[in-house]
Amino acid sequence: QVHLEESGGGRVQAGDPLRLSCVATQHTFDTYAIGWFRQAPGKEREGVAYISLDDSSTYYVDSAKGRFTISRGDAKNTVYLQMSGLKPEDTGVYFCAADWAGTVLAAVKGDVNYTYLAIWGRGTQVTVAP
Repeated sequence: QVHLEESGGGRVQAGDPLRLSCVATQHTFDTYAIGWFRQAPGKEREGVAYISLDDSSTYYVDSAKGRFTISRGDAKNTVYLQMSGLKPEDTGVYFCAADWAGTVLAAVKGDVNYTYLAIWGRGTQVTVAP
């Protein structure tokens, strides 16, 4: 079973960039699609971005389009979320999740509940100050 660990969060100013990492331990990512999600205080967890298991397909929710980029590292055990032009509304705990591609994409889009996804990290806090 793959285990996921997120890192790279922190407190930044509005407009700053930040790169989050999602590292797989005890396995590699190459048989899983990956999704990034975030949860703001008092709100439901929501999808942010998706990448397919072979990197051929990505998807971003509207709030992330043009500002965030999801990618896999060369070592195939890391997925990144490069964020630029951060806004205070991007504040939250960011999680990565792994599962079958169709389920991950549907969860990122909000078509299925994120609880359907089997494998989650513990999250990393991102705080964007005005």
